[in-house]
Amino acid sequence: MIISKTPFRMSFFGGGTDYPVYYREHGGSVLATTFDKYCYITCRVLPPFFEHKHRVVYSRIENVKSIDDVEHPSVRATVKFMNVEKGLEIHHDGDLPARTGLGSSSSFTVGLLHSLYALRGEMPSKMKLATEAIHVEQDIIKENVGSQDQVSAAFGGFNLIRFETDNTIQVSPVIISRERLQELQDSIMLFFTGFSRFASDIAKDQIKSTPKKKVELGTMHQMVEEAMTILNSPKTDIGEFGKLLNESWKLKRGLTKSITTDFVDDMYETAIRAGALGGKLLGAGGGGFVIVFARKQDQPKIAEKLGHLLRVPFKFENTGSQIIVYQPNALY
Repeated sequence: MIISKTPFRMSFFGGGTDYPVYYREHGGSVLATTFDKYCYITCRVLPPFFEHKHRVVYSRIENVKSIDDVEHPSVRATVKFMNVEKGLEIHHDGDLPARTGLGSSSSFTVGLLHSLYALRGEMPSKMKLATEAIHVEQDIIKENVGSQDQVSAAFGGFNLIRFETDNTIQVSPVIISRERLQELQDSIMLFFTGFSRFASDIAKDQIKSTPKKKVELGTMHQMVEEAMTILNSPKTDIGEFGKLLNESWKLKRGLTKSITTDFVDDMYETAIRAGALGGKLLGAGGGGFVIVFARKQDQPKIAEKLGHLLRVPFKFENTGSQIIVYQPNALY
């Protein structure tokens, strides 16, 4: 029995520059962190006593005789990529719902890769997990996804992630004082809009519009460095980070019509009127989770105004994908 635990991510700046169509020409960078909500993958070799060879349990249950018959795209692609010939039983559990802007599909793929490596007694590097998850999602499944979610899920922590034109990836942990990091965390409110969506559908529109939005994406790229300057200047009011988020959100929502909705716009404006300095939808857009950046004294009023939404408490984390149960079974 193998159980992996892989975090979800919260992206602040640079989203959109992590699509290969952009960074292979211009380079890209993202400022993002993981937080204490996780995807759990339980995996074991299935004893040969059943009619089915593979059992996959997520929001539905699949009992199949061939991996080619599995409908879950990541399970089918990842198991085939890893050349697993034995029967498998795979269970997925998540702390938060899927398709909500937290990089959950990439956390799933990273966690499943990690579990399958552990099942055969191997310990892959974080970069190997990240790049192979990118390969599975972009090249095998051919989903319209960027490259930041897989890196955050594998590495964990608060990172500046750079995507070079030659496809190499540089991960630099953000080194700031514990007090500054706590100040940032305390300024962020996380809300669930109640809507889920398929990020690949929304990202498809964004990828298609990328050639026409290079100026906007270039500005969003520069904002990553501006955000780093704010964080690395202890005397600079942390509120400037929130104001920059607001500017970035204005640019992002203009990339395609599918990124935001009237409901999200109304919610965002309500938060701003109640004292928020900025915020953004997480992920590709269209729904899911939203962060609101506000000073502590303004948060009770904002929470009251957004009382119809579920607020989710969280803390930053820095573990990345882990194997938390390792009990390999060599009987089969």
